[in-house]
Amino acid sequence: MAGAEMDPQVALGLFEEGATLVLLGVPEGTELGIDYKSWQVGPRFRGVKMIPPGIHFLHYSSVNSNSCGGEVGPRRGLFLSLKPRELILAHWDKKEEDLDFSASENLEEVARVQAGLRELDSYLGPYPYETLRKWVSLTDRLNQEVAAGLQPLSGRVCAFSDVVPELQLTHTKDRVEQNLPRNDTQCQTMKEGLDRLPRMKQREGTELRFSQIPKQMYPPGATPAQITQCSMDLSYALSCLLENHHKEEPLNVLAACKACGPGEAVVYVVSSVLWVLISSGAACLLGELQFAFVCFLIGNVYEAFEHWKKLLALLCKSEEAMKERKDLYLGLISVLYHQLGEIPPDFFVDIVSQNNFLTSTLQDFFQFAGGPGVDKALRKRAEKFKAHLTKKFRWDFEADLDDCAPVVVELPEGVTLD
Repeated sequence: MAGAEMDPQVALGLFEEGATLVLLGVPEGTELGIDYKSWQVGPRFRGVKMIPPGIHFLHYSSVNSNSCGGEVGPRRGLFLSLKPRELILAHWDKKEEDLDFSASENLEEVARVQAGLRELDSYLGPYPYETLRKWVSLTDRLNQEVAAGLQPLSGRVCAFSDVVPELQLTHTKDRVEQNLPRNDTQCQTMKEGLDRLPRMKQREGTELRFSQIPKQMYPPGATPAQITQCSMDLSYALSCLLENHHKEEPLNVLAACKACGPGEAVVYVVSSVLWVLISSGAACLLGELQFAFVCFLIGNVYEAFEHWKKLLALLCKSEEAMKERKDLYLGLISVLYHQLGEIPPDFFVDIVSQNNFLTSTLQDFFQFAGGPGVDKALRKRAEKFKAHLTKKFRWDFEADLDDCAPVVVELPEGVTLD
């Protein structure tokens, strides 16, 4: 875990004020990293020191010994919100091939490790400060509450889903009771063979808890004209998502201040205002967009990439929302600016159709951002972002929009056109 040379006084200050992850028993050769950097664990490794406060993503992959092929297992990770001088203690569980953080709840053991931290110093790798700026740019909208709400209940973000059979069909009679093909006869067709395979589901508690994008994009009782409009402008669906998953709840700051002492009131007002800004629905949605991107980019979770694409499409195709939620879309441009710098320009091109998902989605965004009623600052920022992407990636946003073609929408049951 070699890093760039650092001034000894600066290093001492970071050691004393930064957080520390003490990770005991991690097998040599394990791939382990924090945020945007990863290493192969050596024989002296005992953890990571000098970690700046805030949100971090610890990730690791178990590795077979060279005698067994040296294969690397799927990546696991977890988001941690660390405080100054905090110490987190974990032991490697050989059976589960995972880190067990239950030792952090043993205050006596934590205090013992804390007291001997200087003796442990030479066994701790320094946080990779050369990647901190990039990490902050990818997570500046992500806070502890959003990360905790999206992370699986199991506490682990896994590259591959942990699946179990929907039904436990141990014996042939169990399959007969469910009217399923028997396993003790020869398959006659491919379909019959596929039908015999168990139906799998993700193990409860291991799912990423992303916001559910509404399946119905229009309000109840909508007319055919309204249904068509809501299918072209997704602002209604975006409002539903914000209401259901990122609802803004104003704080009663004045009442809280009365409960504070005279010297505490000003601090409380300032912190409360910051909290309202940080935890507003728009900010939380951008935090979810960053969470999904990090889970894909660093955690190797494809499901997170798919959710990122759906969220982005919803945001970019919401014309009315752009007029009403200037701050959300100014933030979106900033988030995308940093995210798109981390992915090759041809990454979004569909292998079969050769269509670029991102250019077509952003084409809608730039068209709406340049329309009437959009805030002047947002329009100007969008124009600069468009010019930046055109120059850097040579993407063409001036091609004819496919959306100019008729939009086919399904009408609710019982609704007919005259």
